[in-house]
Amino acid sequence: MTDDTEITVVHLMRHGEVENPSGVLYGRLAGYHLSELGRKMAERVGEHLAGRDITHVVSSPLERAQETAAPIAAPHGLEVASDARLIEAENVFQGKTFGVGDGALKNPSNWKHLTNPFKPSWGEPYVDQVVRMMAALGAARDAARGHEAVCVSHQLPIWIARSFVERRRLWHDPRKRQCTLASVTSFTYQGDKIVSVGYAEPARDLVPTHLLAGAKPVKGGSKAFGA
Repeated sequence: MTDDTEITVVHLMRHGEVENPSGVLYGRLAGYHLSELGRKMAERVGEHLAGRDITHVVSSPLERAQETAAPIAAPHGLEVASDARLIEAENVFQGKTFGVGDGALKNPSNWKHLTNPFKPSWGEPYVDQVVRMMAALGAARDAARGHEAVCVSHQLPIWIARSFVERRRLWHDPRKRQCTLASVTSFTYQGDKIVSVGYAEPARDLVPTHLLAGAKPVKGGSKAFGA
């Protein structure tokens, strides 16, 4: 029987910066690892969470997420579990460079994928992301009942989960997501019910200014696609 007074916190963390000099939208592709800066970001968050009552750490199966999760789990003597439900959103532009006026959008054959931003037509439906992400959060909550868990995932699925919980529309302007690299979105459960959502950027000083939440893209700046 569920204890309706029991408090459990599930931290949904975005991975650190990825080594991606060519600016490819890497999506679910294997072989994309954290950059040196990305490893520093993960270590910073590991230090930030070291004093928390974390009993479970789980990650997307992609390398960049697994590498981010390792320094989160280490201070607590935990192994990093894997949950495919935390994976990046599927995207038809995966493996291509992507931008307005260049890359994949320059090719008219790709325009058919841009017909419905509400679904969206270029990738995994937002509703499907809600279903899998909320199931992954619920599993992490159950694994850490009365304590805290960390789930390492990717920007879009994290933002969609938060938008759903906070009852916002799922379609949105990607530039306005509050989900910076190595950020932590925390869901506090009372029993099985989410009662509050928090957000923190423990590695904010390590994140390039143009990649902070809400910042305007800078032409020629470093890229972090498929995050």
